[in-house]
Amino acid sequence: MTEIIKYNVVILGTGPAGLQAAIHAARKKVSVLVLGKESRSSIFHHHVENYCCVFNTTGEDIIKTGRQQAAAFGAEFLDEDVLAMAADSGRFNITLESGRIVGAGAVIIATGTARKRLGVPGEKELLGRGVSYCVECDCNFYKGAEVAVVGNGSAAASGALTMLAYARSVHLVCETLDVSSALASELRNSAATLHENRKVKEITGKDEVDGAVLDDGSRLAVQGVFIELGAKGVMELAGLLGVQLDDEMKHIQTNKKMETSVPGIYAAGDITGPPWQVAKAVGEGCVAGLEAAGYAKKQARE
Repeated sequence: MTEIIKYNVVILGTGPAGLQAAIHAARKKVSVLVLGKESRSSIFHHHVENYCCVFNTTGEDIIKTGRQQAAAFGAEFLDEDVLAMAADSGRFNITLESGRIVGAGAVIIATGTARKRLGVPGEKELLGRGVSYCVECDCNFYKGAEVAVVGNGSAAASGALTMLAYARSVHLVCETLDVSSALASELRNSAATLHENRKVKEITGKDEVDGAVLDDGSRLAVQGVFIELGAKGVMELAGLLGVQLDDEMKHIQTNKKMETSVPGIYAAGDITGPPWQVAKAVGEGCVAGLEAAGYAKKQARE
């Protein structure tokens, strides 16, 4: 049985919201773990000039400094993506791409909301007619079909493995597989067909998807194309736990304490909605960190 590593507060996301939450939670003397890969934060590759008291700097500098601050107060970091979350007797178990399981008294979701697109012909036109951005949401529609999953991160790899239980055949198309060795090994030893060093150049079909054309000119005769770029979709993971989303299913709803509809789960930053600003993310992260630490302490006493 896999050992569960327990923390008081686990934070998903290493952007300004997640790091500020980590700083404030750790200062409350609770154990804090931050999950995620810093270079995937939306601010990491941007220039910042409109954040109060910080002028003309880079997102990378802000992220690295925030990480150092959080670590100085005792927060720990794991550069891993999340594959699954489940409630367990008032706590939460979080499965990582390495196969490790982390237990949390409280969870803060601070991952942002960007859904990356391929930007290829047919993608927009066939959305909902064979093109999907969520394996968990739509896998059941492709029983016995042939499908392609596109992406090189944990979302794509785990999505391909999930689809093996539904589809007749599964293709994973990626440039360079960028997942943990455990997940990569599981994928390579599975029945999925791996197309490495390849890109999808076009998704074909008239009324519904009938194929995907790769950059070497070859064509996959598939009825579904799942675009899973980057980390596991936290919106999908949150939804499976019953976290209330907005009417458009794009953002997590919170109150002024950054509490979601599920006790013990908090959210902060872009994932709670606009404006997409560092100042908002930091403010919400501060509140979420303090509230989550208080909640976790109370749960531990009880």
